[in-house]
Amino acid sequence: MSSPPIDFQVNRDKFSDVRFDAGAPIDNLAEGQVLFKVNAFALTSNNISYAAAGDMLNYWGFFPGPNRWGRIPAMGFADVLASRNSEVTEGARVFGFFPMSRHLVIDAQPTKSGMVDGVAHRAEHAPIYRTYSYTDRDGLYDADLEDQIMLLRGLFMTSFLVDDLFADEDFYGAEASIITSASSKTSIALAHLGAVRARGPVIGLTSTRNQDFVRKLGCYDEVVLYDELDRLTELVPAAGAVMTDMAGNGEVVAGVHERLQDNLKYSCTVGGTHWDSPPRKADLPGPTPEFFFAPSRIVKRTQDWGAGGLQEKLGTSWRAFASFSNQWMNVQHHAGEEALERVYQEVLSGALNPSDGHVISLW
Repeated sequence: MSSPPIDFQVNRDKFSDVRFDAGAPIDNLAEGQVLFKVNAFALTSNNISYAAAGDMLNYWGFFPGPNRWGRIPAMGFADVLASRNSEVTEGARVFGFFPMSRHLVIDAQPTKSGMVDGVAHRAEHAPIYRTYSYTDRDGLYDADLEDQIMLLRGLFMTSFLVDDLFADEDFYGAEASIITSASSKTSIALAHLGAVRARGPVIGLTSTRNQDFVRKLGCYDEVVLYDELDRLTELVPAAGAVMTDMAGNGEVVAGVHERLQDNLKYSCTVGGTHWDSPPRKADLPGPTPEFFFAPSRIVKRTQDWGAGGLQEKLGTSWRAFASFSNQWMNVQHHAGEEALERVYQEVLSGALNPSDGHVISLW
């Protein structure tokens, strides 16, 4: 191999503590294995959510690191650099989850559209997290949208499934939607879907720093600051609201529950952009918050619609959102270790400009 491996590793007990590990050279692949060259990956607040939920949902188990050092999963593109699998051709290009690294070796289990990593430590993860799709067989792939695909497609899938759950449940009888961390890209995707559906007012909760950006997006009917939660009692109609918590901020969740109480018809937790905030109280008025697990919803809708049906419905919404993102997202490309660490620390601290989308390469 012409270039040595590089891994970006995070201290699982102190996320701001990071290091680069050169690792051992990848000289020999076992029978059936495939070596990827990771060309680029996206870095967003969604990746911080993976770290925050890493122990609870075993995100650290995707790409284990030594001792208490971990590798955060990221969506990206890679080429097959070497293959000892007769069904996988060198040079093939794929999209999927990768570590923030130069390389990844998988135990390839070929499928019609790509391959699944069959390595033992990933066996309990949902297939969607272990799948690598060939770009030339991916119905959602567009060469002109590679940056948007890395930055937005995975999180858009989550928002699409949340929106689908709400529609399937007739919004639990509610009319309004409340979304925390309104400036995050996952929240923007859900707000955009809510605006298209036009069920009722979409209310975004955000910080003072990000309020102008959120208001200018045009997909939120109302924008409420975290220190203005009393406004919710006036904004939420008599039919009530559903809340999607992308922030993981216990104080904000409790504040919404305490103000709306029984007028909050459903409450779910999706992300943890406020990863360092206090956890929510155990006993809150109104509905008990539920954790939304996207892979379970994928299984249900695949059974309901078939894999092709799910892809068709997702594709129509995805293309509309990708087009919408061109109005507000500023994609920035970075290369090298120093750039990765700098952008990571910015995202971790919450200092990131919400309009920026960062694509990183370690080459």
